[in-house]
Amino acid sequence: MSRQVSLFGMQIDALRMDEVVAQLLTWVAARERCRYVVTPNVQHAVLFQEHAGLRQAYADAALIVPDGAPLMLVARWLGRPLPERVPGSDLVPALFAAAQVRQGLKVYLMGAATGVGQRAAENIQRVWPRVEVVGVCSPPLGFEQDEAYNQALVRQINDAQPDVLLVGLGAPKQELWVQHHSAGLRVPVVLCVGAAIDFLAGHKRRAPVWLRRIGLEWLFRLASEPRRLWRRYARDACRFPLLVWREWRATRRPKALTPAPRSS
Repeated sequence: MSRQVSLFGMQIDALRMDEVVAQLLTWVAARERCRYVVTPNVQHAVLFQEHAGLRQAYADAALIVPDGAPLMLVARWLGRPLPERVPGSDLVPALFAAAQVRQGLKVYLMGAATGVGQRAAENIQRVWPRVEVVGVCSPPLGFEQDEAYNQALVRQINDAQPDVLLVGLGAPKQELWVQHHSAGLRVPVVLCVGAAIDFLAGHKRRAPVWLRRIGLEWLFRLASEPRRLWRRYARDACRFPLLVWREWRATRRPKALTPAPRSS
């Protein structure tokens, strides 16, 4: 069990990227049961306070690793430093690269717009030939409400026998879907990865590396998709400082009992 850092009610695993990749490959080799990974950012932290379903999804996650640079900064300021950001969009290529020089990997892509997943699959198999994309699905809008569709989708994923399922539906939809269906998925590792499939396809551009290093990837994304993102970013910008203030106040009170560790 890794060291965990409590932040905004979330129990975040203090792991470096290479440690996360090694753990995922261990789970793939063991094929014991379905384990899923979530990567919180500011949006997750805000939603976590008000969304019981997301809190349950986090409670059942096998790993919670930090995506957002603001979470890293707040954790360090509060004296609970995390070793490294592990964004889903970086974790996926790192996992593929590790699998490329080891045992190979079978991957299923779920999410993104029609056609985007197929382009991502073509790029994956060009860059990482030992990573085999065994299925692609772009579910229609509102699919999560159709139980028959979801049961058929879970069967389709299981029949493809992937080692890893990438789910890119956006938060909190992807976390809620994975938590709800994890018991029926015969996939050892599921990653909730947001826009990672779009990035792999070249459908969306990632921020330059220097912007990511200084924690301003969010600004690049806002400039790239202002109409889609400005409301969410404005809401989070208003609510997140209050969360930070509450977290700081909580550190000045007597410590409460430590919550029970998550299952892994």
